Amino acid sequence: MFILSNFLEALAGVINIVLSVYIWVILGRVIISWVNADQYNPIVRFLYEITEPPLRAIRRYLPVVGGFDFSPIVLIVGIIFLQSFLVPTLQQLARALA
Repeated sequence: MFILSNFLEALAGVINIVLSVYIWVILGRVIISWVNADQYNPIVRFLYEITEPPLRAIRRYLPVVGGFDFSPIVLIVGIIFLQSFLVPTLQQLARALA
């Protein structure tokens, strides 16, 4: 069982890191949208391609209000919720299996 415990502990760490990096990617996209960066820049295209699908899904239910897009805020709050719920749950499960 210690192998499964170690796997879950490592998985929780990786998920936490991936979610943290994704928050920074979202923040990078928000900053780029403020400065009207070149749409053909590979970095700008990467940021838009990796963040647009979840943001588009949120925008379906939460439209732009007064020229302000709340979807990045909602997505970041959702990611923080996952970090606060999923990661500790996996870590506690790993400790219970050890």
